[in-house]
This record gives sequence, structure tokens and C-alpha cells, in this order.
Amino acid sequence: MRAFRERNPVVVGAVGLTLLAGTVFGAFHLDDLAALTAAGSYRAAFRDASGLAAGNEVRVAGVRVGKVTGVDLARHGNQPYVRVTFRLDDGSVRLGTRTEATIRIKTILGQKYLGLAPDGPGRLAEDAEIPLDRTASPFDVMQAVTGLAGTLDQIDTTQLATAFTTLAQAFADTPASVQSSLAGLSRLSKTVADRDAELRALLIRAHAVTGVLAQRDEEFRKLVTDGGLLLAEVSRRRDAIHELLVGTDDLATQLSGLVADNRTRLEPALRQLRGVVAVLQRNRDQLAQTIQQMGPFVNAFANVVGNGRWFDSYVAGLLQPYVPVVK
Repeated sequence: MRAFRERNPVVVGAVGLTLLAGTVFGAFHLDDLAALTAAGSYRAAFRDASGLAAGNEVRVAGVRVGKVTGVDLARHGNQPYVRVTFRLDDGSVRLGTRTEATIRIKTILGQKYLGLAPDGPGRLAEDAEIPLDRTASPFDVMQAVTGLAGTLDQIDTTQLATAFTTLAQAFADTPASVQSSLAGLSRLSKTVADRDAELRALLIRAHAVTGVLAQRDEEFRKLVTDGGLLLAEVSRRRDAIHELLVGTDDLATQLSGLVADNRTRLEPALRQLRGVVAVLQRNRDQLAQTIQQMGPFVNAFANVVGNGRWFDSYVAGLLQPYVPVVK
């Protein structure tokens, strides 16, 4: 097998350029490659699909699952509608027979996407169409504002002023209908005025609350003053507290050094202490029994030596008791 440097450079260059061109072509046609593995193609009918175009995303619960492949005008009898064709690239998405579709706004610049809401039993058939009763189009705010601006531009200001003048003259004549309207407004204002008693009671209660607070003004002032004294004392003791904390830190450092310096001595002592504790643990029941049995002896011994530096004792039965003879 020949070495790479011995191969024809023209052939090597041609193969490299072909691979590079194929890579670039695949990078610019990834969507077309995804279409080869698409999970299915479907359609949806809309009364208005303005702003939606081929290439927009298809999402389920906000997650991209496909792509819009076409937006065409169709007709159902004499009623025209928009037919949106889309495909799913995610095979795990199951569209039920009652799936709904809506056109949603993706960005503030007006870019749209097709949103799906899977619903219903079974699975939506391949190339099936979601009907108009299960689709919805968004309200385009920009279009509405633009239309409003155009409508305002078309208003005849002179005619509007004349209309207001005529309306003022009509109110000046005060017909019966206008009088009844004014009477209704008067009754409404009277109803609002009748609530004045409740408002006055509310203000009286609020005044009572403020009065109680004013009576406790001395307590509040004393509380604030005591708080100020406490803070001042803490401030005066700040250096002492700081020194205490520093001293505690130094003590901890010294103890750590002491333990480190005497580790070789402390370790055998601690090991022996652990052994003693283990022996005591194993003989815990015997120790408890011994202490319980020593109680009466200690009590009797305390009675013997409790009267001084001697032992109190007696010998029972040394002398016979005197018993008088009865004749």
C-alpha cells in the first residue's frame, strides 16, 4: 500500500473538494434531510392564516416537533379558507382524533408558529385535515393598531365639531328623556351620599386608634430610647467583643497545636481509656449488682463510726439478765 504523500495530489484534492461540497450542501439542507425521516404529514384549515408561512415551526406545549411545509388557499363549497400543511419530525408525538391547532405569535416582531394540542382517542390519520371548528387564529395587535390609525386619519374633524355643537343644543332644550336620565344620575349621587354616615363612622374609629397610639407615645418613646441605649452599649463593648473573639480564635489555635504536639502521647492514653470503658461496659450488670449489695453494708458501717473516732459495738448475751424468783 502506497503512502499518502505518494498518491496523486490531483485525485486527493478532487476527493477533498467533493467531500467539502457535500458537507456544505448537507448543512444548508438539514430540513430537507429531516423530511426524509418525518413522522407524518398533516393539514389544518383556518379562516385566517395571515403571518404564517412555510418554514415556520410546529410546536406541542412549546416544544418544536415539526415544520410548516405549505400555506395555500382552498375552497369548501363557496366558502374559501386557508389550508396549512405541516409535518412532524418527532415520532413520539401522537395526535389524537380531536387534536386542535392554533396560530400563535412567537416574537414581538410578528413571527408566528403553529401550535398543536393533541386530544382525543386513537391517532390522526396520515394527511388528515384538522377542521375549522378545531382551529383558531390569533388577534394581530399590530394590524389592529394600524387599522385604528387609518380610521382616525379618516375622521372629519369639522363634522365632528358640528356634531358636538348639535348635541350641546339638544341638551339645552332638555327634553323629557334627558331629564329622566339626569334624574337617574341624581338618584345615583344621592345613594353615594347616603354612605356618608358609614364613612364618618370609619373616620371616627380611625381617630380613636390614633388617639390610643398618641396615649402610648411615652411607652413608644421609652422603647426607642432603651433600644438606642442598648445599641450604644453594644457599640462601646465592640472592642471588647472583638478582643474576645480574637482571643477565642487564638485559644482554638493553641489547643489545636497542643493536640498536634501531644498526639503521640494522647493516642495511647485514649486507647487505654477506650479499653477501660469497654471493660466497664461488659461488666455493667455486675457493677450494678455490687453497688446494690454494698448499700446495707455502707449504712451499717456509717452507724458504727458515726459517733466519733471509735467503733460503737456491743456483745449480745454476755451477761444473763436478772430474773427474780417468785415463791
